[in-house]
Amino acid sequence: MTLTPNQLEQYIQEGLLCDYLKIEGDGRHFFATIVSAAFDGLRPIARHQKVYAVLGERMREEIHALSMKTLTPKEWAAVN
Repeated sequence: MTLTPNQLEQYIQEGLLCDYLKIEGDGRHFFATIVSAAFDGLRPIARHQKVYAVLGERMREEIHALSMKTLTPKEWAAVN
């Protein structure tokens, strides 16, 4: 079964409170824009690790590649 962007979005939302979440992808390769207060005070690598932890085994089994832009609500407000 091919993973859809909507399914990946649901997986992330189940484990991470997001102010904004947008997923694009083709079933194996995905790009996510994730805005969450949970990223406050974290460096980019720690933010990505937080998302990977939410996805768990799905990163090995269902998702071939996931690129992410991870922002705090304050950072998001500054760029929009």
